[in-house]
Order: sequence, then structure tokens, then C-alpha cells
Amino acid sequence: MAGKRVLIVYAHQEPKSFNGSLKQVAVDELSKQGCTVTVSDLYAMNFEPRATRKDITGALSNPEVFSYGVEAYEAYKKGCLTSDITDEQKKVQEADLVIFQFPLYWFTVPAILKGWMDRVLCQGFAFDIPGFYDSGFLKEAQPRCTRKQESAETFGTFFGHSSMALCTSVDLKSLPLRSILLLSCHQKKKEKQ
Repeated sequence: MAGKRVLIVYAHQEPKSFNGSLKQVAVDELSKQGCTVTVSDLYAMNFEPRATRKDITGALSNPEVFSYGVEAYEAYKKGCLTSDITDEQKKVQEADLVIFQFPLYWFTVPAILKGWMDRVLCQGFAFDIPGFYDSGFLKEAQPRCTRKQESAETFGTFFGHSSMALCTSVDLKSLPLRSILLLSCHQKKKEKQ
């Protein structure tokens, strides 16, 4: 893993929580292995989870009827998304590995992480229509999950795989969450240079 760039998208309010500890284990272990680790701590960043008109900095394509998906797609193509979104997109683009660290709330991710996914992983950037998972920036991803009951040693063994997303505190038997993971835990395949 030496030389790999890792992005951890962390969604928990309490740094001393189990999720906070898992995040710190990941940072420490990956750093020891020679990785460059960036953490997007959504609560510490006060990340705005709501998808609104304010996400678009240019003119709306249809000012009469606002459709977030359509407007975010058009704004992405024109480079007219707000800097908090484009900053996170840049982190995802630069990463060889993206780890989502979060607790499970009502069979899904916390609202702040769902908002990050909705705003950052927009059409044009993360996927496209038609094709959804067959096209777009994250099409070659290999999702990978672990449950929070697993030990730190088991958790650490996942870091040997270079092209996967790792989602902790997840039960893959949860159908609603599995649907979210298939869309949002994709990670790009680096283009050969």
C-alpha cells in the first residue's frame, strides 16, 4: 500500500466513540504502511448535508421548476458547483482508496453522510445515465464492508486490498443499505499512465 492515497469519509459526532477509534486505527495503520491519509470529518467540517439551490453557483437551467438532480448535473458539467462539493470531489478523484466510517442509523448511514453522498457523488461525477454503474468516474470500484463487531486485527487485514471501498458498521444483509452501498461506495480505477 506504500504510496497510496486514502480518503476516509468519517461521519460520527464523537471522536472517542468506537467509530472514532476505528477511524484512528485506519489512519495509524495506513500511515505506517506508507499511505497518505486524508480525513473528511463531516461533523468537524460542519458539512452541509442538505441538497439545495445554494449548491449551484451559476444560473439554473430551469429557474421555474427546481430539480436538484438535473441542476447538479448541469452545474457539474459547467463547473458551477459550490466549493464544498468540488473540494470533496477532488479528494475522491485523488484517492486510490475511499473508506466510509460511520455508525448504522435506522439501517442506513447517518443523514450527514447521506447528504455528502447526494451532493458529492452527483451525476456526471460519480455516475451517468443510462448505465449508472457501467459508466462514470466510479465504475470500476469494488465495494468492501466489515461489521463493527470485527476486531481491529480483522479490520487491519482489509487494508491489503488496494482498489476497494471499506464501509464499517454495516450489515450486508440489510437490503436498503446494500442498495446505498452499491451506488455510493464505488471507487475509481486509476488510469494507467
